[in-house]
Parts: sequence; structure tokens; C-alpha cells
Amino acid sequence: MNNKESQVVTGKLSDNERLKAQSKNLRGTISEDLDDIMTGGFNGDNFQLIRFHGMYQQDDRDIRAERAKQKLEPLQNLMLRARLPGGIITSKQWLAIDSFAGENTLYGSIRLTARQTFQYHGVLKPKLKAMHQLLSRAGIDSIATAGDVNRNVLCTSNPMESDLHQQAYEWAKRISEHLLPKTRAYAEIWLDGERIESVKLEEEPILGGNYLPRKFKTAVVIPPQNDVDVHANDLSFVAIAQNNELIGFNVLVGGGLAMTHGDKNTYPRKASEFGFIKLDKVLAVAEAVVTTQRDWGNRVERKNAKTKYTIERVGVETFKQEVERRAKVQFVEPKPYVFTERGDRIGWVEGIDKKFHLTLFIQNGRILDYPGKALKTGCVEIAKIHPGDFRLTANQNLIVAGVPSELKDKIEDIARQHGLITDHLSTQAKHSMACVSLPTCPLAMAEAERYLPDAIKNLEQILKRHGVEHDSIVFRISGCPNGCSRAMLAEVGLVGKGPNKYNLHLGGNRQGTRIPKMYLENATEQQIMSTLDELVALWSTERFDDEGFGDFVIRRQIVAEVIDSARDFYN
Repeated sequence: MNNKESQVVTGKLSDNERLKAQSKNLRGTISEDLDDIMTGGFNGDNFQLIRFHGMYQQDDRDIRAERAKQKLEPLQNLMLRARLPGGIITSKQWLAIDSFAGENTLYGSIRLTARQTFQYHGVLKPKLKAMHQLLSRAGIDSIATAGDVNRNVLCTSNPMESDLHQQAYEWAKRISEHLLPKTRAYAEIWLDGERIESVKLEEEPILGGNYLPRKFKTAVVIPPQNDVDVHANDLSFVAIAQNNELIGFNVLVGGGLAMTHGDKNTYPRKASEFGFIKLDKVLAVAEAVVTTQRDWGNRVERKNAKTKYTIERVGVETFKQEVERRAKVQFVEPKPYVFTERGDRIGWVEGIDKKFHLTLFIQNGRILDYPGKALKTGCVEIAKIHPGDFRLTANQNLIVAGVPSELKDKIEDIARQHGLITDHLSTQAKHSMACVSLPTCPLAMAEAERYLPDAIKNLEQILKRHGVEHDSIVFRISGCPNGCSRAMLAEVGLVGKGPNKYNLHLGGNRQGTRIPKMYLENATEQQIMSTLDELVALWSTERFDDEGFGDFVIRRQIVAEVIDSARDFYN
């Protein structure tokens, strides 16, 4: 038995493997389903297959019961997630995506995500082809932003180190293109491309006929800014520069934050450091990591199919050696780097190119016109005059990048008039984040986006009561344990357990390099805030100089440090 065969998990394959194998390279019968006017959703396997095309079927859970009383099916609609490696979009593209959101979605908003892209929520089935075709005309697609593939590749938004950022961003784009599915299914179905009628379909040399065992996430990060949370990704490339020139990357493999309530075989995990590579080996290493996971990942139990579990099962060194063999590379000792910053630099900064960059705080990433705060209109007005680009950040904010000095005051005026800039933004708000959750996410167990504003206000009051209102805590809420808001890298992370109930996790750090540990289970919002009130009181009086809240609760042994997740997370 060779090494490849010895690492394969045997047993009855999960039904998703059958689905992918029979999908005709992700075509299924999606085209036929589009013509079915009897339902607003997709049937059978197509419900899953549309995810590979960047869409999730959802319904408005706030009105589900009422529709059931009326003998109506749930208000089926689609969420689309675009593919934007590095989160960069032109002003012209912004105007295009805005026009569709306003006229063709149930909610009218553009939602910036923690995966550094945007989502449409509430697209009805008859609008789907028009949506994809509009995006295509704008140079955007949604290929492989969901499903068992490599998803949107993140890249540090860093608006100051413009030359280095451009180099890293180009690698993020190249990695994304290299790992994309080769099937023509997307173009055939959504863009009316020429159909392949022959029995022999396209080969998938990297992803394989059954694609990957589970979703796969990749990021490129430029220290000292860990704005993409490297430890949340299956594969991360940490940029190493000399004299502002990129010379290579440290490679980290096997990060991931999702888990399943009640299943101790699932847990969040930090990525393992493999070592340093030069630039000419980047694509080979990316491919080797993906193909190793493709061949060794667990296709029997989907809950244990992610790269992090493959590494735990076979061992870091074994996985690393296989990557070296496939990529024909030898990792060398990692180059030194440190992370000192985590969030986005809200407000103006000047880059080394002497252009200005304005980071706009967008709470929850939801761009919509509210009473007295017309965020969506303001972004359009900026896009009309802005010659540079926009950068969507992995913290759900928006950067107006590359602003010439002569337009700086004009763009700031527009932003202020539309509520995109406020002088009353707290430090705590800047370091808080939530996933979408209810009412649209079918996995949601508790509120997240809609609860976050109140949670921030309560936390701000606690900080003020104890005299630390100018400080902040990295605070995140996930409506379920799947980890979209990366709560498992927060100093305080709330994970939805049921209506108005959360598991409270403590002990991450400001740098995003430590997993927090559960402190309270199935707690109410009131219990959580009361607990945080007591702990912040201790932190305010007993902490060392500039000691973060997460470091404090570990030092005081309020929770034990999670060093090895498989061993420590539940013990």
C-alpha cells in the first residue's frame, strides 16, 4: 500500500460525494430547474450544486410561519457571493453592482462579508440569469465562492504600503485563478455559453472529479497587519519583504474555525507553520496543498473533512512532506514576522505613493440607505467621481483607495453628508463584528448582525463604567458554530446556541493568534453581559500596562490557554 492509499479514510462515502460525482461537472439539472415556475427554489441535488456557482438558497425566516399558515411555501430566494480576490473593485464595477441591488433584491442592500467580497441577499429565481450576466459584463463572477472548492482568496487591504500590497494582491489573484474549477458549467448555465454535449466532460486536474472533500479557504497576509485572520484559513501565505520588495512567503496550513455543537471531534484549530518558500514556488505549493487535501481528506464524515482534521489525523510532518514531494520544493525555516495590528485603520491615511486612502466603517458590512444615513447612496456618489478603486476588507469595511489630494476634501464631504463618516465612532465598535445570521441564513441558531449594535452599546457601557472606555476588546458574534464572523479568534466570542442563547468564549488575543475557550454554555444575553461586567472590572484594576483583555483572562487563569485545540479546547 502506497503512502497516498494509506492516508485515505475508508467507509461509506457521504452523499455529497455521490452528488458531485453525478453532477456532470457541476451542471446537474440547474438549467431545467430555472424553468420550473412552480417553486422559487431548486430541487434535489441542485439545491447543493448551485453553491459551487456562488449561491445559497434561503428564505425569510421571520415570515416562514405566517406563510405556512397561508399554505404557501417559504419565500425562497437566493444569496449570491461574488468572487473578488483581494477584495478590489473599480468605481465602475461598484456602480454596476449597486444598480442591481437596488432594483432586483428583496432587501436592496449590498452586504460586505468577512471573506472580503460582497453578497446580494434576496434574489428571486427569475432574476438570477440577469444578475450573473450583469456581473459578467462588469468583469465579476461568483465561480467557486461556495461549495467544496477553494473559495475567494483574501489579501491584506493595507492601504499604506502600496507597492508591497500590489505585489501581494497580484499573487492572491494568481492563486485564485490557478485553483478555480475548469468546468464550463458556470458559463453555460448563467452566461448562455456554448454547451458541451459530448459524454467526455472537462478534466479537473487540481480539484478532481469529485472536487474537494469540503470547502477550502486561502489568504495572503502582509505583516504586521493580520486583518485576514491567517489562522482561520486552510492555507495562508505570509508575505516576507526586504526593502519593500516581496521575496517570498511563509506558508501556514490547516487553520479553521467551524465546529459542531455537542461533537467533541470537531473544534477550531490554528494553522501550522510549514516554512518559507520563494516566489517561484507559490503556485506549486498552493496546488500541492490542495491536491494533498483532495486525496487525503475525509470523504466519509463531512464534519471531519476539512484540512485541519486531515493534518490532525496524519500528522503535520507527514502532510508537509507530501506537499514538498508534490511541489518539488523544500520548505526552509520560517522567516521572522510579527503581527501588531488586527483591524482596519478607520479614516484617512496617506500611502507611500502620496495618494490618500479613506477607510469607512460599515457596521456589519450592510450598505443600505437608512433614515438620516444614506450609506448606499453615499457610496454611489463617491464612485461617480473616484478615479481609484474600492477595497472590501475582511473586517466588513470599505476602503476608498488611491484618492488624489485634489479630491480628498470632496470625497470626505460626500462621506460625511451620507453618514459614512461619523465623529462618534467608538473604539469598541471598530473591533466588533458579526455574521449575517437571522433572518436569512438557514444555519442560524441565534441573532448576530441584528444583535450586534445592542451588544456593542452594552459593552461600551461596561467599559465606561470601569474607566476603560478608550480601550476595546476584540468582540465577535456568530449565529451558529460555523464561524463566519471568526468568533473563534476573538478575545470575546459569542457562538449562537438557540434563540437568545450563546456559548461565551474567552481568551483569544488582539493579534488573532490564539483560540478562545468556552467559559459559559447556553447563556442568555443578560448572563453574558453580567459576566463581562465582572471580568472587565477585574481587568481594569489588575491588568498590566496595555495588557489586552484576552491576555488578562489567560494570565489570571480565568480560562486555560488553548495551545493544542485537539487536546485543550474541550478540556
